[in-house]
Amino acid sequence: MGSSKYKVISLFSGAGGMDIGFRRAGFEIAVAVEIDVSCCETLHANNPSLPIINKSITDVSSQEILDTAGLHVGEAALVIGGPPCQSFSLAGLRKGLDDERGRLLFEYVRVVRETLPKGFVLENVKGLTNWDEGRAMRMLLNELEKPILYEGNEYRYTISTPQILNAVDYDVPQYRERLIIVGNRDGKTFLYPAPHVFEQHKTVWDAIGGLPDPDAPSENALRTAGTIKERREKYGY
Repeated sequence: MGSSKYKVISLFSGAGGMDIGFRRAGFEIAVAVEIDVSCCETLHANNPSLPIINKSITDVSSQEILDTAGLHVGEAALVIGGPPCQSFSLAGLRKGLDDERGRLLFEYVRVVRETLPKGFVLENVKGLTNWDEGRAMRMLLNELEKPILYEGNEYRYTISTPQILNAVDYDVPQYRERLIIVGNRDGKTFLYPAPHVFEQHKTVWDAIGGLPDPDAPSENALRTAGTIKERREKYGY
């Protein structure tokens, strides 16, 4: 694959928070797919050499993703990403699969099935588990578990029991519960990391209280701040 690092396809990359975690774990992000221009600018600023596809995932073929990443079918170590979650969030209208954003879950599945990574990690809100009495969750798992035929061989992903993990249990100063789904085509069972044991959870002050006073906002920051309303309306966040 041209590198000793395990290469990752990142979907719905946002500003790259999930990507940073995988980089720190020793992976290499080979390509990022993200529709939001401001997020793409952030991705580029933090990693100028990262290949970025600035399109809606619905307009991107799996072959384009592979070509941009310099990969062939079956070579990627992982596909990672968190498809838009507003449709399933308890804080939203919960239109789920009746919302086009909710159906983007299955674009993630499409890329997994067509690129055949060794494994995948999908993140979403816990509301996905009980939308319409669990229908969306059952459909998602069913699609991820279906056998895949490629060049005369059959592949199938083993999915470890999905888990709800809370960021505060892993030394993050935020109560943030997220559904995590992990699968691999080696037939192995993934063991989720056990929650850390703390006498007291880390606070926001613990995390950033020592930072120096901020400078005045840059022109770029002011420009980006002015797009927040439009981005919320267009992208849902």
